[in-house]
Amino acid sequence: MTFEPSKLAMVPFVSVENMLKLVHHIGIENVLCDLAQAIEEDFKRWELFDKTPRVGSHSNVGVMELMPTSDGKLYGFKYVNGHPKNAKEGLQTVTAFGLLAEVYSGYPVMLSEMTVLTALRTAAMSAVATKALAPKGAKTMAMIGNGAQSEFQCVAMKAYCGIETVRLYDIDSAATVKCAGNLARTGLRIETCSSIEDVVEGAQIITTATADKDKQQILTDNHFGTGVHINAIGGDCPGKTELHRDIVSRSTVFVEYLPQTRIEGEIQQMAEDHPVTELWEVLAGKTEGRTSLNEVTLFDGVGFAIEDFSALRYVHAKIKGTPFFDDLDMIADPDDPRDLFGMLQRAR
Repeated sequence: MTFEPSKLAMVPFVSVENMLKLVHHIGIENVLCDLAQAIEEDFKRWELFDKTPRVGSHSNVGVMELMPTSDGKLYGFKYVNGHPKNAKEGLQTVTAFGLLAEVYSGYPVMLSEMTVLTALRTAAMSAVATKALAPKGAKTMAMIGNGAQSEFQCVAMKAYCGIETVRLYDIDSAATVKCAGNLARTGLRIETCSSIEDVVEGAQIITTATADKDKQQILTDNHFGTGVHINAIGGDCPGKTELHRDIVSRSTVFVEYLPQTRIEGEIQQMAEDHPVTELWEVLAGKTEGRTSLNEVTLFDGVGFAIEDFSALRYVHAKIKGTPFFDDLDMIADPDDPRDLFGMLQRAR
């Protein structure tokens, strides 16, 4: 007997190929700005969401995590790994996929690749924080760590925050050459640098995106003066940091979700009562962000499930009426929901 899945059994699936096509169809800078706006919208309704630190399985080579959340109407989760050693083996450090489902029935409404989408939403999140916290009129960013995330960060800062110049540095000079080449046609002024001291010179924004699974001090307190904004986005697990604790001590610190960042972010170096502000409070107008020109602001970004939810709902809306997805037969949906065994028998 020929088996014919019902319409409810079919779930839109966005493959890597279709994600790339969708991004180019809309435009990379447009997608980054759209994602930033979607994240801002969801952060402004922060209190509606289920919130929990991501569920991680840690090993001595990396971490695998689930990141779930719901706004009461839709539920989303992302599977993501972080394996810094992968780059040396020709593999991605981060891979991901995600699912969006309706709360009312529990039925999935989209399955999507999220390796590319996570790179986009991570950059969009940094841009949201930078727009809210950086000194007004900032035009130059130092990009420390020129791996897979770096170009996304630079383009997002140009598109959403008006950055004109990016200064690049990585301990692996080949990564810097790669990054500079990829950014050559973006309209950004690109300056390659040979040291931390060189790259931060003249930068009003400093973004660190390094991958080592260790407590690092990529930046120390004597590397820069006052009035800068820092995005520290390389942290994503316990025992992994990028900044000297003295930088954290003298900065006004903003985070996504405090219970998660206490475990995974730069503030894991600090006492439990070290003062921090959740960024949603700034975006929702409940508290101030930057309060003076000389203030050092720090976005201690580790990535949070609501950002992935924002990205998934954005893609779900954008694929409608396009060829940029495939229907997958994912849900067993018999005519009589009590007769799953009969469905199995009839499929012979």
